[in-house]
Amino acid sequence: MHVKIIGSAAGGGFPQWNCNYRLSRAARAGMSGVHSRTQSCIAASADGTGWVLFNASPDIRQQIAQTPDLRPAAEAPLRSTPIRAVVLTNADIDHIAGLLSLRERQPFAVYATAQVLATLEANSIFSVLDAAIVPRRLLAPMGELAICDAGGRETGVVVDVFPVPGKIALYLEQSGDPSADFSSETGDTIGVRITGAGSRGAAFYIPGCARIDAALRTRLADAACLLFDGTLYTDDEMIAAQVGQKTGARMGHIAMSGEAGSIAGLADVKIGRRIFVHINNTNPVLDENSAEHAAVKAAGWEVASDGMELEF
Repeated sequence: MHVKIIGSAAGGGFPQWNCNYRLSRAARAGMSGVHSRTQSCIAASADGTGWVLFNASPDIRQQIAQTPDLRPAAEAPLRSTPIRAVVLTNADIDHIAGLLSLRERQPFAVYATAQVLATLEANSIFSVLDAAIVPRRLLAPMGELAICDAGGRETGVVVDVFPVPGKIALYLEQSGDPSADFSSETGDTIGVRITGAGSRGAAFYIPGCARIDAALRTRLADAACLLFDGTLYTDDEMIAAQVGQKTGARMGHIAMSGEAGSIAGLADVKIGRRIFVHINNTNPVLDENSAEHAAVKAAGWEVASDGMELEF
């Protein structure tokens, strides 16, 4: 099984187009140890030929251009793609907007939970993806499923889907109150165990998670690889940076640090490789020279960057 991290930043990317926070300024200035990143997306393949995307970020065109395996092969038809399917982990803009860039009547399949499929159905702009060409398929909130292409042929990628604590998408909120509760644990946000048919290894992809509960700890025990929500280093990070009014918990994202953070919450869970993904432009771990980056590494975690490749 091959996995490529083609986008490692949270919504807005890094640097975000309108962000003038010190880290974004450092990235634009080309400071050593501070690297630009595109928005959250990974790709998996069982054979190195056909690929399944997990989320479709607004940067998908750039990500395809930067990833040779996702481009049409030289000997392929005039209109073609090695992308066989897209699996959506929630309905956040940074995870679904890229579907609109894949609208040129190219067959692939879209997989999502009932909540996310309903969101796509309610927004007529997504009708640009003709259902006769790009079928939408239901991901049950629990259970294993072989991912197939638009024609129903198996890709070799198998997923096991499970709900994680999260929240509904920002644009679905009915209140501007930064303290309002829009949390959800019923499938608005999911985690995915990715493996191949007959494969002994697996990777967990959880780019959004509000907290670590007993069920998640049990599920992750003995995982070979975990790609986990690394949006914020501290829960009040955006407030302290004066770029927002919401805590990480309010946004549906657990902090890396602190007693209730993911590093502490998973410290005694047996996991092979631990990698933070979906990293916000305010997170100090984006600076490889920072104390926070060093602390994450000392705790046994890696900080994802665009272009990272995994095999298992």
